[in-house]
Amino acid sequence: MKVSDYIATARAALRVPRECAPRLIWKFVYTFGWKSMRNLSRFERRQAKGEPFFPAFLMISVTEQCNLACSGCWVSGGGRKQLTVEQLDGIIDSARQKGSYFFGILGGEPLLHKGLLDVMERHADCYFQLFTNGILLTDHVAMRLRRMGNVTPLISIEGLEQESDARRGGKEVFRRTLEGVHACRRAKLIFGVAASICRSNYDELVSRDYIERIAREGAHYLWYYLYRPVGDNPHPEKALSHEQVLAFRRFVVEQRKNAPLFIIETYWDDQGNALCPGATGMSHHIAPSGALEFCPPIQLAAECIDATGSDTASLFERSAFLAALRRLTAESSRGCILLEDPQKLAAFLETQQAADTTSRQHALDEYRRMTPLAGHNCPGEEIPEQNIFYRWVKKRYFFGFGAYG
Repeated sequence: MKVSDYIATARAALRVPRECAPRLIWKFVYTFGWKSMRNLSRFERRQAKGEPFFPAFLMISVTEQCNLACSGCWVSGGGRKQLTVEQLDGIIDSARQKGSYFFGILGGEPLLHKGLLDVMERHADCYFQLFTNGILLTDHVAMRLRRMGNVTPLISIEGLEQESDARRGGKEVFRRTLEGVHACRRAKLIFGVAASICRSNYDELVSRDYIERIAREGAHYLWYYLYRPVGDNPHPEKALSHEQVLAFRRFVVEQRKNAPLFIIETYWDDQGNALCPGATGMSHHIAPSGALEFCPPIQLAAECIDATGSDTASLFERSAFLAALRRLTAESSRGCILLEDPQKLAAFLETQQAADTTSRQHALDEYRRMTPLAGHNCPGEEIPEQNIFYRWVKKRYFFGFGAYG
C-alpha cells in the first residue's frame, strides 16, 4: 500500500468521531467492539475444546411483514409470522448468558414490528445492527435511536432510481430510502448502506462513483452481499457469473486501499479463501416463526424456540440438525451450498425431515428447482487482502474456526 492509501484509511476511520454523537461512539467501541472481541475469543475456545455449541452472533428476523416486494427475497410475501416481544427478550437474554451481545435484526422490514425499539432499548448492554429499507426511518425514529445509542442502522439500497423500483416493487424507492439515510445523518448516527449485488445492479453499485456518493450522503460503511435467487420471485438469471464474482472480489480488495468509508463482506478470509459464516458456526439465524435456521435463505429447520425464547441456548447446544448441516456445508465447499449444490442441500433437508419455516410452505420445492450457480468459492483464483487493516481483521476473525480442517 502507498502512504496515501494509509492516509485515506485513517480519514475514513476519523469520519466517525467527526460526524457522530460522542455517546454513540463510546457505545459502539465498548458495547460492540470490546464485547464482540471477547465473545469471539470465547466462541473460539468453545470450538477448540469441543464444548457445547453456541454461535458467536445471532441474526434475528423479527417479522415477515414488509412494505416492499423485492425480487430474490426469501421472506414470504404477505406473510404474518412474527416473534413476540417475550420471545425477543428471551433470545437476547439467552445469548447474553453465552457471552454474545451483538445481534443482527432483519425482517421483512423490522421497523414494522411495533415492539422492536422497546426491546432494543431495554437491552442497553447489547448492540444491534438494524437491517432496514430505510423508508420508515423517519427523523423521529432516528432521534430515538440516537437516544438509545446501541443501534447502527444498515440501510439497503439495491440500485439507483430505475433499478430500485424494478428490483423492489415500489415507486420512488431510491428517493424514499435516501430520506432514511438523511435522517440518520441528521441524528449523527453511526450507520451503513447495504447492497445485494446482481447482474442488473452490478454496474451501478460496484463502482467508485457509488462508493463516493454514499460516503457523501453520510454512510460510514458499505456492506456488500452476493445475490441469492430464492423465494417466490427468485430470478436466477440475475445471479452473478463466476467471472463477475471474481471481478467483484478484485474490486472490493482494490477499493479497500483508499475508500472514504469501510467496505464489509463476510465471504473471504485474509488470503481470499472462501468462507461460509454458517459452516464456521460464527452465525446462525432465528426466523419470525422462532425456528433455528442455518442462515436466512435456508428456511427449513428442526428446532423452534418456545413461547418465552428462554430455551434458545439449550436448543443450539443440542441441535443435531445444525451440527450435521455445518459438517455437510464445510465438506461440500468453502462457499455457498445453496448456490453451488442446491440438490445436495435439498436431499439433506428431506432426509432430515426438516420443517418448512415459512408462510408460503414450499421452500423445499424451491430448492429442488434450483440449478447450480456461481458461488464465492474460487479455488486457485484467491485474491488476498491488500489493506493492512482489513488483512489483520480477516486474519484474526475470519479463519474458519476449524470448520475446514
